[in-house]
Amino acid sequence: MTSSTNIAAQSGTFSIGGDLPVVRLGYGTMQLTGDGVWGPPRDHDEAVAVLRRAVELGITFFDTADSYGPVVAEELLAEALHPYADDVVIATKAGLTRQGPGIWTPVGGPAYLRQQAELSLRRLKVDAIDLFQLHRIDPAVPLEDQVGELAKLRDEGKIKHIGLSEVTVDELQAAEKIAPIVTVQNRFSLGTRDADALLAHSEANGIGFIPWRPVADHTGAAGALAEIADAHDATVTQIALAWLLQLSPVMLPIPGTSQVAHLESNTAAASITLTADEAERLGDLTD
Repeated sequence: MTSSTNIAAQSGTFSIGGDLPVVRLGYGTMQLTGDGVWGPPRDHDEAVAVLRRAVELGITFFDTADSYGPVVAEELLAEALHPYADDVVIATKAGLTRQGPGIWTPVGGPAYLRQQAELSLRRLKVDAIDLFQLHRIDPAVPLEDQVGELAKLRDEGKIKHIGLSEVTVDELQAAEKIAPIVTVQNRFSLGTRDADALLAHSEANGIGFIPWRPVADHTGAAGALAEIADAHDATVTQIALAWLLQLSPVMLPIPGTSQVAHLESNTAAASITLTADEAERLGDLTD
């Protein structure tokens, strides 16, 4: 299975903003960086190989951020994949600054967000960013100033669509009064279901839901995962990803890894179909 191509396509497609079709099982670049999401990868050549193999496996949606490294992940994407295939969609983010390994500080000033968008354009070697996400809402800056600046960038043709990260339904609705929001990205997995209401709202309104850390926090479901994985001759991670894909048509999981073999294993989840009973059993379990 791992030697095959276009496996990811079995996860189906979703159209971001109505005009950016992506294969639903994507790839997140955060793990390509060093410890604490700081500095270069341990193995540069393997990181490049992971990105190129992802395309071979049929993955078209790549999620990154200026703060991963910082700048490391964006530069790796360009090195590995530029010039990009016509179906490749790249989402990046701005709004979190870095002061060292594992340290993240929100900065949402309009001038800063604009600067980071301009720099991401250069690093990614694109004329327009497909999806530009506010990495965190900065509580020190009015929301209308933060989202409003992204709307200006969109109107100028520098970004195509706007997304948000780690928001509530109320925050999403407030942002939607300023500009169209096409995706949200919150922590979500079998064991982390705090964003259930946001997922329901997203599904009802055709907004893409990008779960980060999609295969973490499964201790509460460990027994069921192991049993179902055994029934499908799969890993527990594959089952967790398959469950996410079946949970909602707007779900866009972006599991990350720095190793080709792990990427191939994750992507194989796209070919797994859970029974209704299996999906319900897993969905009823929480930590």
